[in-house]
Amino acid sequence: MKFCQQLSAYLKVKEYTGHRLYQDMFEQAILCDQGGYDSVGLTEHHLINILMMPAPLQFAVKIAEATKNIKIITAVAVLPIHDMRIFAGEVIASQMFTDDRLILGVGRGAFDCEMALLGSPLEDSRDKFNESLEVLRALLSEEEVSWRGQYYNFESLTVMPRPMTRNGPDIMMAVLNPEGIYACTKRGFHIMTTPLSGDHQLMLDQVDGFVRGKTELGNKGKDLTLSLSRVSFIAKNESDRKEKIEMAYEYYSRFDNVFTGPGIVNKGMIKILPRKQSIEELAESLLICSADEMIDKLSPYQEVGIDRLILNMNFGASHKDTMTSIQHFAEKVAPHFS
Repeated sequence: MKFCQQLSAYLKVKEYTGHRLYQDMFEQAILCDQGGYDSVGLTEHHLINILMMPAPLQFAVKIAEATKNIKIITAVAVLPIHDMRIFAGEVIASQMFTDDRLILGVGRGAFDCEMALLGSPLEDSRDKFNESLEVLRALLSEEEVSWRGQYYNFESLTVMPRPMTRNGPDIMMAVLNPEGIYACTKRGFHIMTTPLSGDHQLMLDQVDGFVRGKTELGNKGKDLTLSLSRVSFIAKNESDRKEKIEMAYEYYSRFDNVFTGPGIVNKGMIKILPRKQSIEELAESLLICSADEMIDKLSPYQEVGIDRLILNMNFGASHKDTMTSIQHFAEKVAPHFS
C-alpha cells in the first residue's frame, strides 16, 4: 500500500493569507518527497476557503521543480469549468514540466454553490463532465480532432505540443458511489474515492465496486489502482488527539455547509454550521490517533486491497504540527506497509 499526502488548502482565517498557506503546502510536499511518500494530491476549488486551490497544475510544476521522486495528483481537476481545447494543452505542458510525474485526477465538481457561481451547476454538470472527459481523451490521444456534441462543436484541430506518452498522463476518476466506481473501473479508469465521514461498510462497498469492475476487465484491468482518501493525523498524546478531533469537527462543519448544506459563504469564507453527526461519531470515522494505533487501523485497508491511501492532515492544525505528523507517519507507520 502506497501513501499520498493531500495538500489540502484550508484557510481558517484570512489574516493567515493564501501566500503563507501555499508556502506551508510547498514545504509539506518537499518533506513528503524526502520521507518516501508515493505522491501528493492537489484539489481544485475556487471562491471558498476550504480546499482553496484554483491553480493545481501550476502548483504541480512548482512542486516538481523542488522534488525528485514524488508524483503529483490533481485530486481533482474539475473538468466542466474548463475548455478542454485549452486544458488539454495545459495538461500536456504540465506533464512535461513535471517530468511525467503528473497523475490527472478528474471530477465534475462537489460544491453546488461554487459550481453555480462558475456557470456549471451540479444538476447540469454530469453530462458536461462526461462530454468534457471524452473530448479531453480524444485531444490527448489523437492528432486531429473535430467534435459535434451538446457542449463542444469545433472543426478539426491538433493540440500542441503532443503528450510525452501515448495518451497523456494517467487519468484517475473521482467517484463516491460504489456502483459508480464499478462503472468507471469497467471503463478502464484508475479510481479515487473516500467514505468521507461514512462508516466502514461504505468503504467496503466502494472497494467491492472497484474489485468487481477490475475483475470483469480481466487482463485489461490488471494495472488499475484504487486510491482512498481519509482525514488522518498522528497525535502526540490523548490530549492532542482530542484537540485535533475538535479541529476536524469544525472543518467538517464548514465542509458540510457547501457539500450537502445551503452553501452559505461570506466573502469567500464558509460559515460554520451545526452538524447532525456528533463529534464522537465523527471521531470513529477519522484516522486521528497515535502511530501504533494508526498501524492497527490501516492494516484492514491493506487487507481489502487499497493500493494508495490519501492522507488529509490539513484540517486546521498548525503547520508545525502538520509537518511533525507527516514526518512521524513516514518514519513510524509507512515502513510497516512497504
